[in-house]
Amino acid sequence: MPLIEINKSRYRRHLNLVIIGCITSLAIGSLAISQILIFLFPDESGRHFHWNLLGVVIASLSLIGLLNKFRRHNFMAEVVYVWELKQTLNKINRKMPKLKIASNAGNADAMLAIQYSYAGSRLLWHLDDNTIVLDELTIQQIELDRIAAKFNLTLNAQDYEESLLGQF
Repeated sequence: MPLIEINKSRYRRHLNLVIIGCITSLAIGSLAISQILIFLFPDESGRHFHWNLLGVVIASLSLIGLLNKFRRHNFMAEVVYVWELKQTLNKINRKMPKLKIASNAGNADAMLAIQYSYAGSRLLWHLDDNTIVLDELTIQQIELDRIAAKFNLTLNAQDYEESLLGQF
């Protein structure tokens, strides 16, 4: 997955609208469905937990279906891209201890995966205004650059492919 520049204000605006829309539709949908079920199938004891739970489940599944349907819509482009980038970075982070060992031994693929992780993390942290850990990332980047120079490698995060992780 290539790293691309994201319009921060557009991303934030769309993410906030998606979150608000999800919360609103989940709340209204689950209440409406559960009330309809309670009306259609009343319980004399007054316990309607199962209908309320079913309303939440149906509303959640409907919301997931809608999000999946509109996933490729232009409005969702940045939100989906960031979500997929976070998934990719999580896959790399799960293998990071092995990647660090391999990179210290001179494995170019390991260094490339780490470079991609750092570049992707930097992109996400700028989008989320999470600048507190950027100093730590800079230190790690300098260390990676030192290792790459030791083995005469030039790292370009755009060259990363997820299939590289298979060997670690």
